[in-house]
Amino acid sequence: MIEVKHVSGDEWLVTVEGQTTTRHRVRVTKADLDRFARNRSAEDLLRESFNFLLERESNSSILASFDLPLIGHYFPEYEKEIRERLG
Repeated sequence: MIEVKHVSGDEWLVTVEGQTTTRHRVRVTKADLDRFARNRSAEDLLRESFNFLLERESNSSILASFDLPLIGHYFPEYEKEIRERLG
């Protein structure tokens, strides 16, 4: 299960429950929302981004803190795929 909570400003806390529960602080700016998820919420973008990550690695392998666009540095297909997923 993926739980997304707004902390403040651009900061979000994403909790992933699995064999091990992990927590991740993720920064999502307005520019990130415009770039990756037009007309969708930050919650939707984060939830789907973590689904994307979990298809490729375990939650314990996901960084504890990062800016959302960093995903694309590790997985070049991220930007195209996340846009398709969020329509």
